[in-house]
Amino acid sequence: MGVLFIPMLLMGALMLLYSPQLLEKRMKNREEARVQRWVVRLSGLMFVVNFLIAGLGYRYGWMMFPGWIVWLGVAIFLFSYILYAEVMRENVYLSRIIEVQKGQKVVDTGLYRIVRHPMYAATLFMFLAMPLILGSVISFLIMLLYIPIIRLRIRNEEHLLESELTGYKEYKRRVRYRLIPYLW
Repeated sequence: MGVLFIPMLLMGALMLLYSPQLLEKRMKNREEARVQRWVVRLSGLMFVVNFLIAGLGYRYGWMMFPGWIVWLGVAIFLFSYILYAEVMRENVYLSRIIEVQKGQKVVDTGLYRIVRHPMYAATLFMFLAMPLILGSVISFLIMLLYIPIIRLRIRNEEHLLESELTGYKEYKRRVRYRLIPYLW
């Protein structure tokens, strides 16, 4: 649990010290779009169910991953958190809700030169690493549901960005991949 939550607490403390305006944006959680409200709810439900099933699985010995998979999960999770932190450093417009902010410009440097949604890529790997860390095969299968959920979020977000953010259509032509280079 420490591997999962200590980086989160450190990130929050660093944002509070060095970028309180970004922390404030990340704390907003009231989506305007109905689709996005469902995406947030489903993600939250999936997250909670993941931990409940992993706990029950540990208690009752349901399909557990071997120790080396757990350590692989730790490595993937920590690497993903480093990517997540880099995205937060690169993009001052990050918000928890999908919106175009006043004066917002397309960010196309750093990880944004490789994929259009590096934050979602980092969270995808984080979410898939969590059940590995917890050792739960069943939780891993549950977390695979994050793929269609994040796909829906990205599709909806890109529609908004194309219509409201100047230069986003050109950015999409330059950066072809959404989450994973050469794959999607």
